[in-house]
Amino acid sequence: MKLILNIPVDARWAQKGVTVAGGHGKGSATNQLDSPYGFFVDDDQTIVIADYYNHRIIQWKKGDTNGQVVAGGNGQGKRLDQLFLPTDVLIDKETDSLIICDWGNRRVVRWSRRSGTTQGEILIDNICCYGLTMDDQRYLYISDYNKDEVRRYQIGDKNGTIVTGGNGEGAGLNQLNWPNYIFVDQQQTVYVSDGDNHRVMKWNKGAKEGIVVAGGQDEEDALTQLSHPEGLFVDTLGTIYVADSWNHRVMRWPKGAKQGTVIVGGNGSGAGANQFNVLRGEFITTEKNETRYILLLNKNLFISTSRSTICYSCTMIWRILCLMNNVDKSMCTINLTNN
Repeated sequence: MKLILNIPVDARWAQKGVTVAGGHGKGSATNQLDSPYGFFVDDDQTIVIADYYNHRIIQWKKGDTNGQVVAGGNGQGKRLDQLFLPTDVLIDKETDSLIICDWGNRRVVRWSRRSGTTQGEILIDNICCYGLTMDDQRYLYISDYNKDEVRRYQIGDKNGTIVTGGNGEGAGLNQLNWPNYIFVDQQQTVYVSDGDNHRVMKWNKGAKEGIVVAGGQDEEDALTQLSHPEGLFVDTLGTIYVADSWNHRVMRWPKGAKQGTVIVGGNGSGAGANQFNVLRGEFITTEKNETRYILLLNKNLFISTSRSTICYSCTMIWRILCLMNNVDKSMCTINLTNN
């Protein structure tokens, strides 16, 4: 569960970062990554990363120069000790396990974090899972971009209940088109990045249709627009932080606003410390020095930038922003935020 943050409205964000995972070129060594996708950060700042082309989940403890493979890593495949192009991961604290979108195998799997674990177990199969999250009642929410829907599952349930979309691909208020990353608040309100509709949708619990809360004004780079949004986070004020993927920026969108503001990026596509090449994942949390984490996929490294204001009273929260370049999947950026 990601605890909801109260981010100050006047918070300012540093524009440059430092490497906290990877950074040694593309590869399969434990100090390397190969197109990392979604990730999750534990209370002790340990990062677990879906290392896509290495078919593994790799864990990096704070300050480490090498990661540790904690799931998969036995080559591409469908055995229970293997993964195939994993796209997202979370930590279930209740069972001390990892829950993984095993995208290439069309399944969701669980791996114990206890030492000696050599294989996972299948929780859900026949699903084109891309993003997942868990609420404070331990319901699992998973986006299925093939069915253009998000379903909610109790652990052990194979079928789930549709909570957003499920009415075919489209741009209607009861439809989605390539849903990817999701955020769920304490009222079980579901926010979903509706990638190919270039908008963020909000679905209240039990609603039959959603509300456009960001973007939805065609695909361009004006402050009223988004281009293939992915990862997102919502704070206690209802402010949305979204990875505006193909605009290479992170947008802050206050509740009820008709347009957003750029808080990171927006300097064109590139490998500079203040640039992105398509955003993928974001995770927001707090610690005493308020760190914001960014995973820059095209350089195969994890970057961390600090927020310039410090809020010692803020609560902890985590969320994922992710975006992908259609031409080259290695040209991606994952963004993690700590507030």
